[in-house]
Amino acid sequence: MLLMLAQWLGHDIRAFNVFGYITLRAVLAALTALVISFIVGPRMIRKLAELKVGQPVRDDGPQTHLVKAGTPTMGGALILSAIAFTTLLWADLANRYVWIALISLLGFGAIGWADDWLKVVRKNPKGLASRWKYFWQSAIALVVAAWLAWSAHLPAQTELIVPFFKHVVMPLGVVGFVVLTYFVIVGSSNAVNLTDGADGLAILPTVMVAGALAVFSYVAGHAVFSKYLGLPFIPGAGELVVFCSAMVGAGLAFLWFNAYPAEVFMGDVGALALGAALGVVAVIVRQEIVLFIMGGVFVAETVSVMLQVGSYKLRGKRVFLMAPIHHHYEKKGWKETQVVVRFWIISMILVLIGLASLKLR
Repeated sequence: MLLMLAQWLGHDIRAFNVFGYITLRAVLAALTALVISFIVGPRMIRKLAELKVGQPVRDDGPQTHLVKAGTPTMGGALILSAIAFTTLLWADLANRYVWIALISLLGFGAIGWADDWLKVVRKNPKGLASRWKYFWQSAIALVVAAWLAWSAHLPAQTELIVPFFKHVVMPLGVVGFVVLTYFVIVGSSNAVNLTDGADGLAILPTVMVAGALAVFSYVAGHAVFSKYLGLPFIPGAGELVVFCSAMVGAGLAFLWFNAYPAEVFMGDVGALALGAALGVVAVIVRQEIVLFIMGGVFVAETVSVMLQVGSYKLRGKRVFLMAPIHHHYEKKGWKETQVVVRFWIISMILVLIGLASLKLR
């Protein structure tokens, strides 16, 4: 909205043309989301506490987590509100990628909100039935995949880019692109959700990955930089820098309240939405494999659950003391803060490796 106003004013006052720069609007988006979250956060936490929207805690989990019972949850609504408002404020609303990212974020957020509402308000421990959760996740992911496939005008927009190799690309075709996009979006959404089991564990890696994807978005949307670095040029992808920056700002502000001991949890409404948003951006800028690398912590958490469930069903034995894997280390005696900080460090290393793929090819 403000971009359109600045463009209109720029016809008479040239100083307003500075808002045409994506980098400036990205910085302003991060700051705006940060400020909004800091202002609204305390009030939302108080309101959630008054409504007794408290987090249920598993009895078989680490004993240190029992004190978390009743901590306000569904705080992810704060993150999504800040991201959506900030993106509408600073992004180019004529850009289709902005709308695809926003619709994905809010669509998956709605699924998470329904699940959280049933768990903490209606006191249904199972929440939204798994079949319905996956149905709606699949529906949104397939719509987004079809939308991106239909709007693709260049071969590079549907090819799979292999990082660290300059000329290795895999043509996917429409069907292959839709299938890959579906798995990336749904997979990343559930992976972040599985990771969200300790104070601050999921949000900072999400912020770091979002920040890295902002860099990839800027490069992909810039004809000169993308050619120089050997990446596909995706016209319009640069505007996603604003969206990713809003995620960074809102995520950092939420971490202020979610750091140990957490005052609020994001719940499924935040985790499912943020994971899906990361997947959508990665697909648009053609960095699905890089997302897999940078989100290695999310991948490890998901794989640990799959191994645990598969092993128990096939052999009747567990691979880990408890899954997801961060609970395994807590069961082994690591303090929650140790697990969280060490996983943050691993995430930072993996994000740097992902960013290195920009040049190492």
